[in-house]
Order: sequence, then C-alpha cells, then structure tokens
Amino acid sequence: MVGRVSRLRRWLGRIGVRARGRVPRDRLRSTSPNDVERVRRQYQESEQRFRALLESLPKVAVQGYDRDRRVIYWNEASTTLYGYTADEASGRLLEDLIIPDEMREGMIEAHRAWVEEGKEIPAEEIELEHHSGERVPVFSHHVMLGEHTDSPLMFCVDVDLSDQKRAHRDLAFVTHFDTLTHLPNRNAFETELEGALESCLRRHAGLALIYLDVDRFSEINDALGYEQGDRLLVELARRLGQEQRLTDLISRVSTDEFVLAFPGVNQREDVHRLIGKVQQALRRPFAVANGERRISAALGVSLFPENGLSARELIRNADVAKNRAKLDGPGGLQFFQQHHHDELIREQRMVEQLERAIEHRELSLHYQPQVSVASGRIENLEALLRWQPRDSSAFVSPGEFIPLAERSGLIHRLGDWVMEEACRQQAAWRRAGFTESRVDINLSGRQMLRSDTLARFEACLARHGLTPRDVGIELTENVLIEAEPQVLEDLRRLYHRGVRIAIDDFGTGYSSLSYLKHFPVTALKVDRTFMRDAARQPEDRAIMEGAIFIGHRLGLEVVAEGVESAEQLDLIREMHCDLAQGYFFYHPMPAPDIQVLLSDTAGWSASPS
Repeated sequence: MVGRVSRLRRWLGRIGVRARGRVPRDRLRSTSPNDVERVRRQYQESEQRFRALLESLPKVAVQGYDRDRRVIYWNEASTTLYGYTADEASGRLLEDLIIPDEMREGMIEAHRAWVEEGKEIPAEEIELEHHSGERVPVFSHHVMLGEHTDSPLMFCVDVDLSDQKRAHRDLAFVTHFDTLTHLPNRNAFETELEGALESCLRRHAGLALIYLDVDRFSEINDALGYEQGDRLLVELARRLGQEQRLTDLISRVSTDEFVLAFPGVNQREDVHRLIGKVQQALRRPFAVANGERRISAALGVSLFPENGLSARELIRNADVAKNRAKLDGPGGLQFFQQHHHDELIREQRMVEQLERAIEHRELSLHYQPQVSVASGRIENLEALLRWQPRDSSAFVSPGEFIPLAERSGLIHRLGDWVMEEACRQQAAWRRAGFTESRVDINLSGRQMLRSDTLARFEACLARHGLTPRDVGIELTENVLIEAEPQVLEDLRRLYHRGVRIAIDDFGTGYSSLSYLKHFPVTALKVDRTFMRDAARQPEDRAIMEGAIFIGHRLGLEVVAEGVESAEQLDLIREMHCDLAQGYFFYHPMPAPDIQVLLSDTAGWSASPS
C-alpha cells in the first residue's frame, strides 16, 4: 500500500504541476497567439486528466486545500470515508472538518512549516474524524502543488484502514479469547495465571486451580444439536463467572472444559467452599429447547505451591486429577496427588509397549473350558487375551492392560486381533477334526461403540470358513443396555443366524432381570463374586438361584463363573445350573495344551487325520 501511495504521489506531482502551476507571464509574452492557445489547451487537458484521476480512485479519499487550508476539492471517496458531501465540505477549514481536537494545533503548524519553510508532512497512519464523531483510521499522504508560488495547493490522499484495523482486532480477540463464551482462551489464561502466581509468591499466598470437564457433553450435542449445546456452555460460563472476585480467573480451554483459578486461597476448607460454589452452578437445571437439562462435571483440583510453581504445571496436574475423577463416574472430584502423575506416565509407557506388543507378537490367546455341571463334559471354550512382554517371564494382568486399552482407544486394535486369532485357531481345530467345540470371545463396551464391529465379526467368520455356531460372543449387560438401536438390530440378526450371545458378569451392572426379555441373548454368565460367597451368604445364594431360575424360564443357558471347589460345584448342581467355569476344572491354557486336552478328554471326538 505504501508503494502504491508513493507511485500515486509521483504521478500526481507530474500531472498536478502542469495542471495547477502558473505559466510564467514573460513566457506568454514571448510566444505567438498559436503557442498561447496550445498551452491553454494543454492546461485544460491536464486539468481534465487530473480530475479524472482523482475521481477514478473509489477507495482512495482525496481532498484539496488552498493556502489557508480551505477545501477546494473533495472527491466521492472522501464523502464515503468522512461523511461530508462535496458541497458541505467546500470552503471549510481542514481542521474544522476531519482533524480531532488533540491534533488541531500540530496539523496547523505542520501545514505552515511546509508552505513557508518547505518541510514536508510525513506520510503516516493516523486517526481522523468522521462527520458522526467516530474515528477513522487512515494512511495519510500529502502532496503540495505549486509550493513555490503564491497559491500553493495541498492534496491529502487518505487510504481507509478500517478493514485492516478490524481484522487486526478480530485476530487479537481470537488469539486471546474464546469466540463462543468470550472468556480468555488457554494461552491468555496461562499468561494471566503466571502473573497471579508471581503475586501469590510475593505475598506468600496460596492458589487453588479447578479443572472442570462436563460429563457426556457429546451426548447433549447429539441429542439436542450443537446450537443448544453452545447455549448451555454460554450459560455455564456466565454462572461460573458470576461468583468470581476481581482477582479470580476463568478460561474455556476446550469444547466442554473450563479452568478456574482462585488466588489467595490458603486453607483446605476455603478450597472446598469454592468447589461447592462450582458444583452449585452445575446443579441448577439449564434451559434448553423444549425443556430443561441437568448436567454434572468431573472436577480436578491442584494447589499452589504444593502441586506446581508454574501455570502450565498447575493446569496439567489439575487435568490429571480431573481425568482420575472421571474414572469415578459422573460428578467425580479428585485433588491432585503425585502418584496420579506417576501412574499416568506409567500408563503412557504401557500403551506404547502394548502397541509394540501387537507388532512383535507378544499377545496370545489362552482358552478356559466351560463344562457341563451334569456330566463334566467340556462344552465350550472362552478365549482370554494374554500379554507377555519379550523382556519378561511374567504376564501382564488383563485387569491392568484391558482398561488401559479401552481408555486409550487401543481396544479396537486388540479386539480385531482377538477376533482374527480366535477364528484362525477355531478353523485350525476344525481342520484337525474337533467338530463339537465352540469358542467364545469378549466384546467390550468401547468396541461396540463402533458401528461396524459386528459386521467385522461376521466377515472374520466368513474369511476363515466358519459358521455362526463356531464362535460366540460375550457382552456385559451394561453394554447391551447402553447400545445404540442399530447395534441391537445387528445382534438380533446374529441371534437368528445361530450365534451364541452371552451376558457376561451378570449381576454386576444394572442387574435388572426385566431387561433380559428385550435383548437377543442365549446365555447368562453369573458373576464369580456371587459364586464365591454363595455357600456362606444366603443373599448371594438367593441371587444365584434367582438368576438360574429366571434364565431357564426365559430359555437361556446359565453359566456359573469362578467355580473353585467341590462344595461350590455341589451347590450349583443343586440349583440345576447348566455350565460351570473355573479353576476347580481348568485354568486358562494356551492353544497347544487345549488341543492335547481335547484329544484326551472323553466326550470330545477327534476324527482320524
């Protein structure tokens, strides 16, 4: 833009001097009438070119002023920029039109110094005044024509910078603030928090930082739409800010996450009082389309200076505590403890090791038989995932790495591997002549969130030449209750094709037998916790009996998990339970050991190879 104005200045200078500069009288006296006429014609043509040039610049405001700074020219762009028509501006003083009061004297002096001393007015970005009184940012350049004559003329060439300034303001806002709630964003919050921490350090004061994550906010967006979700977030931001002191800080750091800082908090009871205020803001229902919605949030708390000396460290540790709180269910609250961070680092390393385990073939399937309570015959095999790192002689507990895989999303890769390996092994056993076995695999809730999980299961069966009766699936009751309609429809289709579908760990989730009639299941596996105490606890015995009775009335096969003694076997035999699974019969075994077992066990037939 500066280059454009410079070129304009040179162009105006060349044309303007011819147009506005006086023709010396001695030159006119020494020329013929024809020469005079030619000079006059050139003057008029130059004048026309000059005016045409000025009017052809719709985005550039040009004003002409005489020696006394009165308007002699005002193009249409000047009207657009400053709000005065050419008639309104004509003859008026420059300083009475567009010069702000604080610039008035300086402008008059600058104009005088140019006219009388030849000191040019430098081009610069300034703010001039609109007819309405508003300020107009412009890049202003000045051209003096005929400065060495008795009638010098000054032209101001002003380029409107409003769009650029607005863009800069918008960029500055976006850089520092959240566009939805108008709260400071994470970067701005960190900067403000560093300043607050320095102040606390000087005053030997504490600070509490709360990290808030709205529970299941994605479900709100899915159910009500993003517009209603945004309205809820704006209202939540308003509530959180309502009780703030001037020194308190708040930020929206991601879609449904907020961070609040409370300087000057030293006592634990004060921290709990602040937490109570935040929780109270969440408890009141939020107005949404066609009604109200109640929400909860996981809260993580870190304290200065105990849990960190920098803004970034405090935010990170509160985030760690928040993630721990989410494991406790909706509305969880956790204060940061160092072992949380240490455990997080350990889990991250384990996730990396687990990813490598898939590639390095450190995973295997062990199989635990299910036997008939009446005959002792092996009926089915449950495939159980095992992980033995290359550099260790011990297995990593599934109770440790399976939940971690679900939280990290790695469960999908593990689930695909289990599905493929179980089908491969079952196909191998089929080829070896073991025709009466069935292998069951577990599908987790996280896996079932993927709409194509059951389709991949069917494709895997077909790929290995297996029938729906060769491999079954086990799901927890919570997964079934929370499943999307399409998942239930797919399960019904598999059910009608003959796939065995069992509810695993029955009794530990929603534990409502009334749900069973709505689900396409063929078997119940009663959780081992009831089996463990059934012989001594009447309540657990009653649950076992009730589950077996209702299961049979619904036409379901019932499996007792965790059978570890003859006493427990006698008990479930009295209850007419169908199948038993547990250490009293068999531990989980690798595939080669299972094949030996199947070959030697009565009731299993192996065809001659």
